[in-house]
Amino acid sequence: MTEIVETRDRYPHFLSIPTRWKDNDIYGHVNNVEYYSFFDTVICTYLIRDGGLDIHRAPVIGVAVESKCTFKRSLAFPDVVEAGLRIARLGNSSARYEIGLFRQGEAEIVAQGYFVHVFVTRAEQKPVPIPDPIRAALERIAVG
Repeated sequence: MTEIVETRDRYPHFLSIPTRWKDNDIYGHVNNVEYYSFFDTVICTYLIRDGGLDIHRAPVIGVAVESKCTFKRSLAFPDVVEAGLRIARLGNSSARYEIGLFRQGEAEIVAQGYFVHVFVTRAEQKPVPIPDPIRAALERIAVG
C-alpha cells in the first residue's frame, strides 16, 4: 500500500500557533500531548471564528469522541506551528476533522491526525444535527 504524502495544499484552512517554553519536555522537544492541544486549538478557533460557535452559551456543542496523532518529526520552542485543517467526513451530527501540523515556512509535515466531534445538546448531551452556521463553515473546508 502506498502512503499518501501530506502536503500543505491538501488543507484548505490554516492557523499559526506559536509554541511556548512550557511545551518543551525534558528531552528538548514539544511533548506529545501538546500536539493534541494544537489539534483542539485549530478546530475550536475555526468553529468560533468561522462557524459562529458561542462556547459559553451555545445550546449545541461538539464533544470529542475519537482522536489520533501520527508523529513524523519533532517540534521545539520557539517553533511556530502552522496547523492545517480539513473536513474528511461530515455526517448529520458528527464531523471528522483531519489536521496536518507543519513547522512555519516548511513543506514537510511534522504530524498528522484526526479528531471526531459529535454535536450534542449542552444540557442533555444528546446527539443533534450540526447547527446550520457550523455546518456551512465545515462544508467550506470539506474535501473529497
